[in-house]
Amino acid sequence: MPQGEQPRLVVGISGASGIVYGLRALDACRDLGIESHLVMSKAAALTLAQETALSPADVNAKADVVHKVADIGASIASGSFKTLGMIVAPCSVRTMSEIATGVTSSLLSRAADVALKERRPLVLMVRETPLHLGHLRTLVRLAEMGAVIAPPMPAFYAQPADLGAMVDQSVGRALDLFGLSWTPVKRWGRDVGPLKAEI
Repeated sequence: MPQGEQPRLVVGISGASGIVYGLRALDACRDLGIESHLVMSKAAALTLAQETALSPADVNAKADVVHKVADIGASIASGSFKTLGMIVAPCSVRTMSEIATGVTSSLLSRAADVALKERRPLVLMVRETPLHLGHLRTLVRLAEMGAVIAPPMPAFYAQPADLGAMVDQSVGRALDLFGLSWTPVKRWGRDVGPLKAEI
């Protein structure tokens, strides 16, 4: 980022189950003083209604800047717009497939393509199971292109007290990949594990 500018992170939310990951990523950006640029797919609005009591306006209020998914002329569609990179949380199979082919039909997949071409971190919190061979080959292709595949996995060593703690651990570990350290993350040896027991 240019000196003196507030760091920015693009947060993409697709229609996969687990919209809470994207919501907490936005909360984390606010906590960390990172300017968040949100782009949500149309399917994400359906998931939002199924998994939460929030409205799209509630989600938009969590972000510093909101971009319409059809606005391919938005700032985040250009590599000249400096950001730390992009996280897609959650990332659906459709979204990951679009990114992998480079055929970007929306601002969400275009912004991800920009992160790749500019060699910025692109973190995909892919939500699908079980995975068939086509999914696996697509994930390999994305990894070869430079994306980081970071499915949200529960970190049982952190001894989460509830589902919210499990979500925060996954989101925080994904943000680590941008060099961001979010307070809710429990670190091995500091907060949990054998080294803590020795202190």
